[in-house]
Amino acid sequence: MIIKKIEDIKAFEGNEGTKIKQIISPGETNNAIRYSIAHCTINSGKSSKPHTMKTSEMYYILQGEGIMHIDSEKRQVNQNDLIFVPPMSKQYLENNGKMDLVVLCVVDPAWRQEDEILE
Repeated sequence: MIIKKIEDIKAFEGNEGTKIKQIISPGETNNAIRYSIAHCTINSGKSSKPHTMKTSEMYYILQGEGIMHIDSEKRQVNQNDLIFVPPMSKQYLENNGKMDLVVLCVVDPAWRQEDEILE
């Protein structure tokens, strides 16, 4: 059984400009899963850096609001919204609110550095 508390997971700065806590990945489950889940925070007035992933991603907004940019499309997003990002889409998330924007990010197959292309 694997149980984790988000406050016990050490954060690191992501290449795309966010604070990231890697919650779980295949290696921690003896490859019983193929996805990874991360907890990401973007401070008010900040944004992640534009990037493209070879894999699909889903963002679930836990707190805050922002503007999701996917290729030429952009939309306001808020708490409890789920955003699907297709593979090979240029993307970034902008925090235009007054509080931290906190999201869960599910990457399938699991995130790998070589699958991320910074713009």
